[in-house]
Amino acid sequence: MIDGKIDISKFEDDVKPIDIKYYLVKYSRYWPLYAICIFIALVIVFLFHRYSVEEYELRGSILIKQMNTPEVRILDRSNIFSGSNNLENDILLLTSKNLAEEALKKLHFDVSYFASTNIKEVELYDKSPIKVEVDWSFNQMGSSVINFTVLSEEEFTLTNEERGFFDFLSAKASGPFDEQLLNKTYRFGEVIQTDRSKFTIHKEKFMRPGDELFFIIHHPADVIDKYSRSITVRPVNSYGTVLQISTVTQVVEKGRDYINAIMESYLDYELKEKNRINEKTLTFLDEQMQVLEDSLKAVENQLLRFKVDNKLLDVNSEFGGVLGNMQSMGNLVQEIDFQLSYYKSLQAYLAERSKDYSEIMAPSIVGLNDNFLNTMIGNLVELSLERRKVLVLVNENHPKVRELDEQIAKLRENIFENIDNLVINTERRREEALKKQDVLDDKFAQLPQTESNYTHIFRQYRLRENLYNYLLEKRAEARIAKASNVSDNSILDFARRGDLVFPKKPQNYGMAVGLGFFIPLLFLLGYHYFNNKIMDQIQLKSAIRIPLLGTIGLSTKDTNMLVAEHPKSMVAESFRSLRSALFYIASDKQCKKILVTSSVSGEGKTFVSLNLAAAMALSGKKTCLIGMDLRKPKIGDYVGVESKVGLSSYLVNKAEKEDIVIETKYENLYLVPSGPIPPNPAELLLKDRMAEFIHYLESEFEVIIMDTPPVGLVSETMDLLRFSDVNLYIVRQNYTHKKYLLMINDLYANDQIGNVYAVFNGMKAGGNIYDFGGYNYGYGYNYSYLRKNKYTGNYYEVDDKKPSTPWLDRLLNRFRV
Repeated sequence: MIDGKIDISKFEDDVKPIDIKYYLVKYSRYWPLYAICIFIALVIVFLFHRYSVEEYELRGSILIKQMNTPEVRILDRSNIFSGSNNLENDILLLTSKNLAEEALKKLHFDVSYFASTNIKEVELYDKSPIKVEVDWSFNQMGSSVINFTVLSEEEFTLTNEERGFFDFLSAKASGPFDEQLLNKTYRFGEVIQTDRSKFTIHKEKFMRPGDELFFIIHHPADVIDKYSRSITVRPVNSYGTVLQISTVTQVVEKGRDYINAIMESYLDYELKEKNRINEKTLTFLDEQMQVLEDSLKAVENQLLRFKVDNKLLDVNSEFGGVLGNMQSMGNLVQEIDFQLSYYKSLQAYLAERSKDYSEIMAPSIVGLNDNFLNTMIGNLVELSLERRKVLVLVNENHPKVRELDEQIAKLRENIFENIDNLVINTERRREEALKKQDVLDDKFAQLPQTESNYTHIFRQYRLRENLYNYLLEKRAEARIAKASNVSDNSILDFARRGDLVFPKKPQNYGMAVGLGFFIPLLFLLGYHYFNNKIMDQIQLKSAIRIPLLGTIGLSTKDTNMLVAEHPKSMVAESFRSLRSALFYIASDKQCKKILVTSSVSGEGKTFVSLNLAAAMALSGKKTCLIGMDLRKPKIGDYVGVESKVGLSSYLVNKAEKEDIVIETKYENLYLVPSGPIPPNPAELLLKDRMAEFIHYLESEFEVIIMDTPPVGLVSETMDLLRFSDVNLYIVRQNYTHKKYLLMINDLYANDQIGNVYAVFNGMKAGGNIYDFGGYNYGYGYNYSYLRKNKYTGNYYEVDDKKPSTPWLDRLLNRFRV
């Protein structure tokens, strides 16, 4: 406290924290804008959902067996510690065009059927009332749109609809049309053929005359390319061997059928590869039996003729056991020859083949019980089949193919070594059997000639008969094995129901609400951030360093003498609050001299000066208002006083002091008009006569209010500060730029101006919010001119009634900050 007065400038350093409630209230006043934007966003999303074609995801899963057996990993040392669950080849096979072609053979995807509605085009698929059967053996034109119109129960016509701009984004955006199909009447079941088309349309369901739809004929190659790319195959987890197959489609039934067809085709492909060995075996057995059957019939006829010619009835009693021993030994030699023949043919097969061994016959199929050789041959076949699968999708330089080639080469060497040993052992056994057979032949030679001849013929017959029966048995076993062959893999889950993936309605509606709220909020934040004008008290207090003494609300009256003519208005009350603060600040002054200025013109200096002078006069203080803006004199016009003689007249010695002090129609209020505009206003205000005039007014009046030019535009205002006790710096809402405040801050910081206080003028507020800011550094109140305030009751209603405003203005008033 200095001389009994508080120095309120010290409160400037007490920076208050930013009130979050202020920003909530500030931006919540724009709730109609948020509501409108959210509503528009929801409408846009609703229309997007209504006119967009929905897409669904279909999923199925298939169990893949472990491909590599322990024996293969033992033979290939590089595979001993590697994982056995290699699903990459199966994934490539499931996404291959060959498998897609096999799956599409089971389906009717070469023709798509659509029904046009007012909203969007709907694909009918299996709900189509017609079915188009296309003859692809003919040079068919694909990717053409054909409109179908029913004429009667048995007749229809085909047309070509003109395509609009948006049709290029729909199902109608397709290739050229066969003009030869136009303007003709066709019957259901009739073959429709032109130079570029050949198909038949069958009626599946009842249709009324006039019913329309359109269908598109797709070329099979295009369908294969499309659907081979449409599926996604991935392992369900990294530890199992289950593959999930999924696709996204606009028709659930269509996607379901394709997923199930591709899984079934995969199992069929695997089963077909497994049956290739059995088919090769059956072909070999049929060829051997055909040759043996002719030989058997010839020996049988020869034996029959010998019996008839020699009148032999009981052969076994006549020739004893010699024939039986020779027959057994012959069977053994024949069996050894068959084994040796198989081993040598296996050697030749392995020698002439270098990589693909998928058609090799295992020893067990031809009746050879060699478990080790059977195991190695089986592993070789599996590796060959695996290599065939990979080669469907990649070339022979692929790392996986090279890895399989290395495994096959190692396994082939082991099989060659084993077969060589088997050939050597089998030839040794054959030599021993032949020696025993020679011994029996010597004994047989000692028998009578007839018996010897018969035994020789009978032995040939039994050898061929036993071999033929053996081949019959093996062929039956091979057929049984082929019929009972099943796929090692299996389908776990068929595709059934689809999950909606586009559009995602809950997410889109949530996004619409979020965007509808945040887009206007971001716009407002950006607008307020880049807006260089002072919009509220918080911005003013953060931008200016001088104390804020009071807030003046926005006046909507037609007069500038608001306090005198509308004393009960809230704006008038804000001037009374400002008057009380000034009385307290300059309480020690007999004559209170108050200077009013601003940065630029238009911020309300004259308005504040007039009404502050009126408020002083209404309090009973004899008040003099001086118009010191000699460049743009206006104050006399506002009060209704002519300015032919004024301050400029006195300063140029053309009038006396008493002549320029004019009494107004308002009690206790006197006016010193600016007078005629002089050529040198700055120099006039520096004359001693100005100081003498102020000294004269101090002796005559209790309050002197000086309306001066803007301090940011002219220089004389700085010279007039020496006459004032209190300086008011006017800042107008949504008018004063923040950069204008840099000068007053700099003057205040450098102690070039003292006793200066800010007044916030033209404060707008909307709605029913009472913008009461409390105390400003201990002095004065911040009032805003607010209508219909619940705290004011009916006190101001009589004076503040205004004509009704348009609804748009009332809405914009909600956005006042």
